[in-house]
Amino acid sequence: MLYIKTTQKLQELEEELKRRSLWNLDVPSAEAMADTSPFSCEAMSFESWVQFIFIPKMRALIASRQVLPNNIAIAPMAHHVWNDVKERHTLIMIFDDLDKFLSEPR
Repeated sequence: MLYIKTTQKLQELEEELKRRSLWNLDVPSAEAMADTSPFSCEAMSFESWVQFIFIPKMRALIASRQVLPNNIAIAPMAHHVWNDVKERHTLIMIFDDLDKFLSEPR
């Protein structure tokens, strides 16, 4: 059930990023992808991190039936980055949901 629910939220994220024209066709540079700062914030936008790092890593964990993170806190960053843009509040809500159910006891 956890894998199914997470997969659905990742799909919602992708669809909403595309709907808001935040889905990028240009892959960040190898240097940007290797950035170790939180959310790769020194090398790419938050939405690029979501698209090119977060979603693929989560999908890989799901595909290989590995343990999903159980103490995630991405929503605070989403609030920080997108809170002033009303059209992006749906993205924030998706991260609120994702953080909440992944952090529930299993």
